[in-house]
Amino acid sequence: MNILYLNHYAGSPLHGMEYRPYYLAREWVRGGHRVRMLAANFSHVRSRQPKQVGLEHIDGIEYEWFASPPYQGNGLGRVKNIWAFQQALWAASRRIVTEVAPQVVIASSTYPMDIWVARRLARMARAKLVFEVHDLWPLSPIELSGMSPHHPFALLCGWAEKTAYRDADVVVSMLPKVHDYMASRGLDLRKLHIVPNGISPDDWAQAPAALSPAVAAVLEKARAAGEAVVGYAGSMGLPNALDTLLDAAALLRDAPIQWVWVGDGHERERLLTRIQAEGLNKVHWCGPIPKGQIPSFLAALDVAYIGWQRVPIYRFGIAPNKLMDYMMAGVPVLHAVEAGNDPVAEAGAGLTTPPDDVPAIAAALQRLLQLSPEERQAMGQRGRAFVQAHHTYPVLARRFVEACQ
Repeated sequence: MNILYLNHYAGSPLHGMEYRPYYLAREWVRGGHRVRMLAANFSHVRSRQPKQVGLEHIDGIEYEWFASPPYQGNGLGRVKNIWAFQQALWAASRRIVTEVAPQVVIASSTYPMDIWVARRLARMARAKLVFEVHDLWPLSPIELSGMSPHHPFALLCGWAEKTAYRDADVVVSMLPKVHDYMASRGLDLRKLHIVPNGISPDDWAQAPAALSPAVAAVLEKARAAGEAVVGYAGSMGLPNALDTLLDAAALLRDAPIQWVWVGDGHERERLLTRIQAEGLNKVHWCGPIPKGQIPSFLAALDVAYIGWQRVPIYRFGIAPNKLMDYMMAGVPVLHAVEAGNDPVAEAGAGLTTPPDDVPAIAAALQRLLQLSPEERQAMGQRGRAFVQAHHTYPVLARRFVEACQ
């Protein structure tokens, strides 16, 4: 098939996140399909922005970058960026359809407003229209950020969401527990298919990249002190509940534990200020590291932490990329969550605690560290086996294409 994949924030190994569009498209190309990725040339989640506007070929995928203004945060600048991208796609629709002749058009930009231009492209090409759901908008900004349901942006998202559920031929959701909600918004559930996030076996088949000297030195110093290492790899944002992790570090400040973080995000400066102000000298932030170094970092940990806020939106399920990496690395996971699903508990790959209960998180961490190395290794191997069985991109890409066909 010829596939048009609209993803505003699409990334690649050259540019950083988002990786899911790249991994799915690469598998489709390997299966003989043609994929053109339509993406903005500026995204807040990428570590590097594309150097040009127009076509770029990456691992057989045709990336077409569209000019969009840079922005910071979630204010008016981001709205202008979204508008510029959608406007550029609308203007280029006829050319794109002529060049690609798609049989499938996928709208997959986190926010739902790309459904209108995707519908236009699908109708012009007489192609199947697919709506891929990352998060539930406008419910996510309403429940996570306190946005009013009557805010113009929330109303626009709601209109787009209803349009997508009505007009899409197929709806693919990363979240597993969305059936009742989507039905309440008008979706015929016969259209719905669940395709979660996953990992690429290729990334784990080769020898992992060596850690930078600075990160390696922090880990070596902790080991030399005879202390356990608890790690976090990912974004430093409010949804990641890193304040709770700092609260646990403060509660366990006299325990033989070192805390090592890699990543970056909007909350970085505030969190680093808090670490310094509270004298949490066993908490080390090492900055972002290349994706190729993540397996090496995770392999050096005794326990990996992932946390969430306690918010109702997670009743529909969670699909975090970094949790798949944690489990694939074979490291036991401390998971602070209350959600519709829990891969850690399903796999027996660690311990799960309530998301905002600092004493419970500290106690669960101590229980994990009191286990023998062999018991922790067995937990990690169960997690790895679970991901290999259910969350590899060759499997997920095939499920996605079968849904489209």
